[in-house]
Amino acid sequence: MATSYMDFTSPSVRFTYDMSNNPFFKKDSQNYINSLSIKELNTLGNASLLDIYLSTGNVVEPHIHQNASELIYVISGSVIVSLVNPFTKELLNFTVTPGQVALVPQGWWHYEMATVDNTHLIAIFDAPVPEFIGGSDLLRLTPASVFAHTYCLDEAKVKDTLAPITDTVVIGPPKNCTHQEQVQGQMMHQYHPSHHNHHYDHKGTYSNRDYELLQQQQQQQFQQQQQQFQQQQQLFQQRQLFQETSPLHPPSPSEQQQTRRPQQQTIGNQGDIFSSPFWG
Repeated sequence: MATSYMDFTSPSVRFTYDMSNNPFFKKDSQNYINSLSIKELNTLGNASLLDIYLSTGNVVEPHIHQNASELIYVISGSVIVSLVNPFTKELLNFTVTPGQVALVPQGWWHYEMATVDNTHLIAIFDAPVPEFIGGSDLLRLTPASVFAHTYCLDEAKVKDTLAPITDTVVIGPPKNCTHQEQVQGQMMHQYHPSHHNHHYDHKGTYSNRDYELLQQQQQQQFQQQQQQFQQQQQLFQQRQLFQETSPLHPPSPSEQQQTRRPQQQTIGNQGDIFSSPFWG
């Protein structure tokens, strides 16, 4: 929980909430999502969650959470969590069962599909309100001409293919999908263990590579920050040295005669902040 500055003596303070009173999306009685944010529970702090129920073959559509990382915890059933690692350009698939978790870093493209009925999971976010950008919105709101031009596609075919997507899907396939069984069959085949997908391992071996890559990225960022800091320090020291060694005012003619020094000469351009006076 984030540090809270709310008045806990106020009569408006809420410590409990029934999430069934705040539906986020409902496809049918077996596939729906309830939501909890700081709007419903004002003592929640920097956290929020989605309570997700799915039946076999139903998918929380490809999406991103632009403001938070997501921790997925399975209560019952089984779900395949798929995400695209933007650093390795890989699609990773993790089978998660009761008592197990999967983490999706903030902003990563991902989706979840139930492999059995009565699948129940919760998605926990490190933000007071979970934000959601669905792939269906990207597909239906981007003009077909843009897809066709950008990716060298047939615009007519793109329009025809995307025409059924008229609203945010959230849980797919939509109820009005005419070839739903065929689609579900293809999806289940795609995630069959015989394919080279990543599955949950109690030893955590599947995540070692991702963890190492994340560590490398963080180390590189830290080194870059250190280098920038050192450069700024050097620049600051040079300026300090320049200010300490440079006279505030050039010597007067009488001082020049007393010291018998020649006229001041400047090394470098006069407009250069690093130019320094030189006395011959």
